[in-house]
Amino acid sequence: MSKTENALLNKEQFGEDFLWGVSTAAFQIEGAHDADGKGASIWDVFTSQKGKIKNGHHALSACDFYTHYKNDIALIRELNIPNFRFSISWPRIMPNGSHPVNQSGIDYYNKIIDFLLECNIEPWVTLYHWDLPHALEEKGGWTNRESVTWFSEYTEVCVHYFGDRVKNWMVINEPSVFTGAGYFLGIHAPGKKGLTNYLKAMHHVTLSTAAGAKIIRNRLPEANIGTTFSCTHIEPETDKPKDIEAAKRVDTLLNRTFIEPILGLGYPKEDLAVLKKLKSYILEDDLNNMSFDFDFIGLQCYTREVVRASLLIPYIGAELVSAEKRNVIATEMGWEVYPPALYHIIKRFNAYKNIKKIIITENGAAFPDIVKNGKVYDIKRTHYIQDHLEQLLKAKKDGYNVDGYFVWSLTDNFEWAEGYNARFGLIHIDFDTQKRTIKQSGMWFRDFLSKNN
Repeated sequence: MSKTENALLNKEQFGEDFLWGVSTAAFQIEGAHDADGKGASIWDVFTSQKGKIKNGHHALSACDFYTHYKNDIALIRELNIPNFRFSISWPRIMPNGSHPVNQSGIDYYNKIIDFLLECNIEPWVTLYHWDLPHALEEKGGWTNRESVTWFSEYTEVCVHYFGDRVKNWMVINEPSVFTGAGYFLGIHAPGKKGLTNYLKAMHHVTLSTAAGAKIIRNRLPEANIGTTFSCTHIEPETDKPKDIEAAKRVDTLLNRTFIEPILGLGYPKEDLAVLKKLKSYILEDDLNNMSFDFDFIGLQCYTREVVRASLLIPYIGAELVSAEKRNVIATEMGWEVYPPALYHIIKRFNAYKNIKKIIITENGAAFPDIVKNGKVYDIKRTHYIQDHLEQLLKAKKDGYNVDGYFVWSLTDNFEWAEGYNARFGLIHIDFDTQKRTIKQSGMWFRDFLSKNN
């Protein structure tokens, strides 16, 4: 589609029941890191260590959503966004990771949920968006099989206190990212490295995803239950067989390893030999306990990766060819801007016959933003969202199942190891003053979602 047709994009084309929303995560926006009885998370500890976060940034205050939540929810309403995805901070609810429960934490999320409903905004809760209580990490974190029990207890608490008003639940956010970056590469919290840590974490997170979903289903039979996966469209650098095979291995690692066991297909170890090492950690009933019939699957897609074979990279024998090396347009994160990736991902995941619904639960872009005369003209982000919506619409027109789109993110926030350098928000935040400024992209999305569009 050309930019002229782009102007004709309107929400009616996507259907009356299509879900529109915006996504956030507790650690990235809340701040108030030790307020009202909150315990430390693995990210609180990780960000306090020298050299872990770009420019030495930390999230002690972040966007201070903890105290600004009413203003920010009012902005969601102003932007005509009907669905708000946010995560619950496990250590805010259970400071030591298990009982006792911190009533102040419960009260805080009750206030958020109640105010969202008062504003006619539907809450979508993510139970785990990476902020494991540090007290549990001291016991091994996700590498400890007990983590399945810990997570189940935490899920029970959240369902008990919030289930009377929250209809939409996402169990775990992007397991491949937080296990790979946090337990294999060590570049995210908790900073562990090595294959053994990674494989244990992978398996226990998979078991926990199904266990948490079953608890929600048992306690709230009418709930809409999903979980989210990061997905990246993978292409080989050349048509040489070694590059094609390398791309297949990377695709297996990034796109198949976590979703297939949840769908009852087991781990895809035939296409990635290193996964055969998981057998050391799989107990007799695990294969039955890993799967769950989710109401929807959340897919989070930002880019594509081009892959070539490399004998130097252990276990996977492949390397990514960066956007910079390929001399293509990229975001502040170094990710290629390639909207057709979203179409390919939707098509690809439609091939799994036991996925009932697909929702794009994150999509967005980080670009350098400047406030000038009280305005932020983020034309690149606006075009990024428009171009990805075109690809989503194309997928729908081609008959593929996709039922919603959530922008990442509402506001600029703490972008993990990138600190405050990568701005993804529809709303600009001055982190010194906490001043909010709606960007051009936010205004475009507001107008797109308006009833008169």
